[in-house]
Amino acid sequence: MSEQYEYFSHSPEETEQLARALAEKLSGGELITLAGDLGAGKTSFTKGLAKGLGVKRTVNSPTFTIIKEYVGYVPFYHMDAYRLEDADEDLGLEEYFDGDGVTVVEWPSMIQEQLPPERLDIMLEHLGDMNRKMIFMPLGDRYHSLCKEIFSK
Repeated sequence: MSEQYEYFSHSPEETEQLARALAEKLSGGELITLAGDLGAGKTSFTKGLAKGLGVKRTVNSPTFTIIKEYVGYVPFYHMDAYRLEDADEDLGLEEYFDGDGVTVVEWPSMIQEQLPPERLDIMLEHLGDMNRKMIFMPLGDRYHSLCKEIFSK
């Protein structure tokens, strides 16, 4: 099993702060997946990531559009794969995964076969009230280095 990093957040603001810290280390070409039940903090994390990447627009879940694109220091792509479970057609997702932007995928289990092998998987768990547990699972050297940088403080 690969190395994992745990982080406990006690508020949406703290979740956003961690995501902003991660964003400061990104330069484009990264893929981050966010898994967790409704209310686990995926949107708070994504908002923090977007702010850290210089996105000025309001970020919300792309539930009905599947992909939202934002302009920041690098392009930022926010995907919600929840409704793609039975999608057999080619949606061109690899163009985002292999592109020069930062891509976040919520509900990655719905498109597991289409995800590249190197990425940062993050599992978010609701622990009650404002408390959240986040497990960072880096896949690939680049993501291992990224997590070591973030969590070695």
